[in-house]
Amino acid sequence: MTKLPLLVLAFAASLASADIAGSWRFNLVSFGEELFQAKLDLKLDGDKLTGTLNDLKIEGAVQGESLKFTASRPNGNVFATFEGRLNGSDLSGTAHRNDDDLQWVARRAILPTAAPQTRTFEPTEFHRFFSGTIPPVLHINPGDTVRTTTVDAGGRDASNKRRSNGGNPETGPFFIEGAMPGDALVVKFNRIRLNRNSAESGDRVVPSALNPPYIRDAKYDDNFDSEWKLDRDNGFAMLAKPPEHLKNFRVKLQPMLGCVAVAPPDKQTFQAGWLGSWGGNMDYNGLREGTTVYLPVYQPGAWLFVGDGHAAQGDGELTGDALETSMDIEFTVNLISGQNIDGPRAENDESIMAMGIAGSLPDALRQATTALARWIEHDYKLTANETAIVLGSSIRYDIAEIVDPQVNIVAKVSKSVLDSLSK
Repeated sequence: MTKLPLLVLAFAASLASADIAGSWRFNLVSFGEELFQAKLDLKLDGDKLTGTLNDLKIEGAVQGESLKFTASRPNGNVFATFEGRLNGSDLSGTAHRNDDDLQWVARRAILPTAAPQTRTFEPTEFHRFFSGTIPPVLHINPGDTVRTTTVDAGGRDASNKRRSNGGNPETGPFFIEGAMPGDALVVKFNRIRLNRNSAESGDRVVPSALNPPYIRDAKYDDNFDSEWKLDRDNGFAMLAKPPEHLKNFRVKLQPMLGCVAVAPPDKQTFQAGWLGSWGGNMDYNGLREGTTVYLPVYQPGAWLFVGDGHAAQGDGELTGDALETSMDIEFTVNLISGQNIDGPRAENDESIMAMGIAGSLPDALRQATTALARWIEHDYKLTANETAIVLGSSIRYDIAEIVDPQVNIVAKVSKSVLDSLSK
């Protein structure tokens, strides 16, 4: 048998190794079901293998088409060890974690290369759930801009025609090509505009915000009319049929979206009244035109939902329904690869904002504070002491949502404060 020259063998091995570097869609496999969707990024230096599996650090080695690596948590603790090989265009092998042996598979991540474009989408149906099981209405690439419309929380459109059952019907979902678990979806709202002259709101304060004696003594009128007229030219709202005490009452129009969401993790489905780490019915009146929202990606494609427009809303959506109306919106999507955030974030020209969503105000406040602390520590390389100084002197809190199944508290800090920090 003729032996191949060592140079040829080395060249063949380098080709196989080169095929392993890059971005992959990773899944653990248990009883034939693909679980734990994640983004696997691999780098090669000779036979040395490094990279990340979401927020896990990878170190290992490659020999030909075979690879071994250890995945460690940020604190250095080992998450699991992996063995595998290149099989055609896929990677696959065995994962050893504690006493469990699981299979794993990784497929090449498809990265869009098309130039950004602007798409117009006219919805014909709306969905009252956040779920990755709903067929996407449009596939878009990072950098693309979408112009579309939303109906109000009761399902009425710009002509006040009912297009859906009530319960925060959503426009979407939009499938973002290349979005993978472990990424952050970036949604910049270029336009959030009213498209009709009417709105509806609640007419009594939710009991969860009141002391029992007030609830007992309040004499509500069941026939009170809480329909609003929206004066878009002059920028205010007033009751369509105001009682005597409110005949001069005006509210400044501040259009916002109550719902911005991605598909929840682990094939979960939530009604559109819910909120969580995936976003959802956050009802934050800071989600206005010009605001950028960041959401963690839990499923390939992200599955973006938008809806629940409000012409105006006080903090907390105190009456259960704000000035509910339909909207014309335009947004641009992007991705931050490997930016594994814990929950919704936002920013505008004035501030950066981290949302804490939990079952109680104290828990939500802790989540929001922690998320904001981690954000500025990551971006500005601050120590814990330095973070305490910045937030202790400059943090502000908004009570975004108190009427839905979860509470939303927003912790924010001014960009003028952050501009004084040295990176």
